Amino acid sequence: MWLPLLVVALALLLVYRWHRQKQILENLSDKYVLITGCDTGLGNVLAKQLDRHGMRVLAACLTEKGAEDLKKETSSRLQTAIVDISDSQSVSSAVEWVTRIVGDAGLWGLVNNAGTIVPAAPIGWLKKEDYARVLNINLLGTVDVTLKLLPLVRRARGRIIIVSSILGRLSVFGGGYALSKFGLEAFGDSLRRELSSFGVKVSIVEPGAFKTSIISSPAFEGLAQIWKNLPAEIKESYGEQYYKKFAQTFQALADAASSTFYKVSDCMEHALTACHPWTRYSAGWDAKLYFIPLSYLPTCISDLLLSVYLPKPYRRVE
Repeated sequence: MWLPLLVVALALLLVYRWHRQKQILENLSDKYVLITGCDTGLGNVLAKQLDRHGMRVLAACLTEKGAEDLKKETSSRLQTAIVDISDSQSVSSAVEWVTRIVGDAGLWGLVNNAGTIVPAAPIGWLKKEDYARVLNINLLGTVDVTLKLLPLVRRARGRIIIVSSILGRLSVFGGGYALSKFGLEAFGDSLRRELSSFGVKVSIVEPGAFKTSIISSPAFEGLAQIWKNLPAEIKESYGEQYYKKFAQTFQALADAASSTFYKVSDCMEHALTACHPWTRYSAGWDAKLYFIPLSYLPTCISDLLLSVYLPKPYRRVE
């Protein structure tokens, strides 16, 4: 008796949800959006996408070449600056640049996209400074940028987008990358709850594997160099087959990664332009169908499923 009513109620709920998420803000052409990490990859794609749609993009690039290449492919509306988010002085200079441009209107959107994965390796192969390098960029750099631009975003009652990762839900391999993304998840949640009273909306984007410069030759070269420099005792404990299997797994991840960057940039744009943005966006079928469901399973089951892909040491410790 109740089943038909439940089906109708569910259908109405889905229609309402779909309609609500399709509502887009008007008069976006005068809105300024700062995006970090625009040299290549997701930030680069988003900068071009928002520029095509008429928004005023402030693109923070790490290199002069990245900034010049981006300007060649975009309109005169888009402006660039060289910013190293791990350098607090560089961030402060960028904030002064943004303040001069946006004026009293404030900053509508801040997209924290810049990041790195290098070095990535088994935990037992790394040093404290290996973790510090990644955390200083991915986590502390993002926190620094956000805190210094917060007054401008509050003034505009705007949006903050934090690009995390599916590895911010489920840590798979060693290195500072997953640590930094777990930290960004916590930072984003706290920020969203605090800023809701100010009319600022915060969204976290959790991409799966995409063929960005993060998954590229420097990551593999760094792994090879780390293995080469390991003490003999550690090499003997793990064995060369462990290194080879880890490298193969990393390469398989890169080979399987998606090239459809728009799946992520569309999430970012929706978070910036929708009347009712999501608090979280997952991008990529691997994220939606594998990693997110896996993250909700009991730990013993997720450990078992992930262990299939992970290498085993040559010499087991009894």
